[in-house]
Amino acid sequence: MTSRLSWLTVRIAAGVALVVVPFGYAVTGVETDVLIGAGCGLAVAVGVGLRGGSSSGPWTGILVGSIVGITAVLIAGAVPLDGWGVLILPILALAVGLIDGFSGSSLSGYRDVVRETFILSVLIALGLLPATIALLGRVSLGGFPILIVSLMPIVCVPMVALVAGMLSRRREGWRDARPPWLLLLGALALLVIGTLLTADELRISGISQIGVILIVVFVTTLTLVVLPAAAFLLGRTAIVWLQPRLRVYGHLADYLRVMWVPIGGFAVGYVTIILLFSGFYGMLEHFRPGAFSSASAGIADWFSFAFFTALGQDFTTVAPVSVSARMLVGAHLILSAGWALVLFAAVMSSIGPKLDRIARHHAEEADD
Repeated sequence: MTSRLSWLTVRIAAGVALVVVPFGYAVTGVETDVLIGAGCGLAVAVGVGLRGGSSSGPWTGILVGSIVGITAVLIAGAVPLDGWGVLILPILALAVGLIDGFSGSSLSGYRDVVRETFILSVLIALGLLPATIALLGRVSLGGFPILIVSLMPIVCVPMVALVAGMLSRRREGWRDARPPWLLLLGALALLVIGTLLTADELRISGISQIGVILIVVFVTTLTLVVLPAAAFLLGRTAIVWLQPRLRVYGHLADYLRVMWVPIGGFAVGYVTIILLFSGFYGMLEHFRPGAFSSASAGIADWFSFAFFTALGQDFTTVAPVSVSARMLVGAHLILSAGWALVLFAAVMSSIGPKLDRIARHHAEEADD
């Protein structure tokens, strides 16, 4: 049991890291921003994937974790290093929206939303720990140590849960008409704290008291209400749109299982042709020096030249010059194209009945 869960965790973590880490370095190049995105994505992905089980859980976890991680990297890269705490509310709301958008979601009341939001907040807080440890002692946010600010996802649970519930309460099957008063008090407390902190930051000479109040109300509403609501709706809409389209890949796996052996046979034949002609090219250049321009004696160059020739592309350095070299390249192109056409016809005639059976099976499932 432990080994199975460990292997499942490794699969999910590897899938998310493969997506988020290169994306993070391509977007920002700042290691702390990459650490924030990768940490949030990995924590959410592993938590969601393990809860979903070994059937659809890994792919669900990788999808949700990748979206959360990429969004966290984008926000972290857009704000200053001492302002990355602003990403916590929208990231948490986005994660809740992603979970809520899945078909068969159990979020049908405020209690369910609070439970799911709390679980995701703990996961995001754990995901932020590597970045907070890396920044410990270097950055302070609004007078608070960054290690304390990293626990903000848990503090933001009432606001995100209230926003998610208010945006979902008209949905069919929703049980609670009104939010619990404790949830309202928690969200109100967060609004008061956010207002006081924003007012303290905006005490600038030259701005009237009314102007400060208006700015504080606008900034607090935007940060604590509008952004989480938009992130929740974005996450839910994205998953609702993606789900039916991602099922295509599940059907594609059935076809690939049937075509795996023919595809492998085609690849073996194609590589054999490339190896054969890389030897021909090298031999021709050996006996007829100057048949190719910029040619060297290394097999790596001839293999690369044969590979690009098989694809119908010009190699950057080596080019045929003599008539015999051009004739050899032409023979290579004809043989490569002929191999692809002949094998395609043979494969389709042999596996056609199997593909028809798979298509009928998927059609029957859709009718049911």
